[in-house]
Amino acid sequence: MEMSARRAALFDGIEEGGIRASSSYSSHEIYEHENESALDGLQDRVNLLKRLSGDIQEEVDSHNRVLDSMGNDMDASRGVLSGTMNKFKMVFETKPSRSMFTLVASFVVIFLVVYYLTSVPAQALAVMSKITCMD
Repeated sequence: MEMSARRAALFDGIEEGGIRASSSYSSHEIYEHENESALDGLQDRVNLLKRLSGDIQEEVDSHNRVLDSMGNDMDASRGVLSGTMNKFKMVFETKPSRSMFTLVASFVVIFLVVYYLTSVPAQALAVMSKITCMD
């Protein structure tokens, strides 16, 4: 019963003069053909996945090279920065250098204060002149 249902489902819709199970194609050959088709589809998918995995591997290698380069650059920057910090420590540890630093810092602060005081009135005058021109 089950075999006849399978056969009916397999050959459903074939016209009277079409292929029959008793013809030159047996059910074994039909299954073999279906398996070959499925195997071809599977092989295509495997080839696609192989190409994708190769592309992914190339991308990973590329990113690893970039990260290694960044790591080397960071190490070089760390070396330069530590050398600069060591020089600053040496400068601050000596007494005459400390007074020189205080003098330079004082000049910078005075310059910023004078700049701020001179730029604020100029900006205020510009705003006032715009207001008077509008009237």
